[in-house]
Amino acid sequence: MQTLLLSKEDVRENAEMADVIPAVREAFESYERGMAQMPAKSYIDLKQYNGDFRAMPAYLDTGDWDAAGLKWVNVHPDNSEKYGLPTVMGTMIYSDPETAVPISLMDGTELTMKRTGAAAAVATDELAIRDATTLGIVGAGIQSYTQVEAISEIRPIEEIVVSDLEETRTKQFIDHFADRFSVSAGDVSDAASCDVLSTVTPVRDPIVTLDDLGDHTHVNAMGADAEGKQELTNEVLLNAKITIDDHAQTTHSGEINVPYSDGTITDNDIYADLGEIIVGTKDGRTSDDGITVFDSTGLAIQDVATAHIAYHAAKENGNGTEFDLLGFANSQPAR
Repeated sequence: MQTLLLSKEDVRENAEMADVIPAVREAFESYERGMAQMPAKSYIDLKQYNGDFRAMPAYLDTGDWDAAGLKWVNVHPDNSEKYGLPTVMGTMIYSDPETAVPISLMDGTELTMKRTGAAAAVATDELAIRDATTLGIVGAGIQSYTQVEAISEIRPIEEIVVSDLEETRTKQFIDHFADRFSVSAGDVSDAASCDVLSTVTPVRDPIVTLDDLGDHTHVNAMGADAEGKQELTNEVLLNAKITIDDHAQTTHSGEINVPYSDGTITDNDIYADLGEIIVGTKDGRTSDDGITVFDSTGLAIQDVATAHIAYHAAKENGNGTEFDLLGFANSQPAR
């Protein structure tokens, strides 16, 4: 039984966003219906290296297919300056649930970008106005690219406003998308006044105020992934319809973690889990809604759903490199 090795390029080529978005939507639905298992993300804190490891396991059953896997990911902020390495790197172990055989090892960094964009797209589809044509991006790092890729799949985006403190990153972003959209640089308020806003920064002092936002802006708050991080002011959160991906994670390390920990935000201020909206127990955007916020921390079920897409597309396309990881080359092939 062979294990399929998928590089970053393999994941990028085979996990097409048009396929990843519905798979991630199915993952949220399965989780909400109790058809998924997702233990809490566990951390290994390496203070001596100013970094940490995170283990993210999950299993999900959509009714049509099931999948299991584990993403092993790090955050080492000093990597770029000291070693010329990415701050975040990930490896995905994708396993056959029936036999437990690791049928694929794949790059988890590209996979993370894909599923993060897809999650924002799913939330945008439920919470943004139907005819949204403008997209604001605050933070022009690598995660910003899949925000555009995914959100433009589900809304007729025509214009993008990007805001970033680094001119080089801003120029690279504009050059990348200039042939597909009308793209311009602006300040935070320019980006935040768009129909849809994705914030993808690591800040700990909020940078988006209530006055910055349009009357009906939908915000994908994607940057907060650790205690103490916050991109939106408390005033924004207190005046918005807040949807979260997972209560335990968002209250611990998501956009609401700081005001939740000090009691400024309570459970009464959280409108819904995204899964509740997807299965129909809560409404998405209504005609009465103004500003909406999706607090995304990133879930292991999203990683497994994206790995499912990447693996099966790679098998169909003959991509990747097969090798005999466990010495089971003569066993029956995995399904």
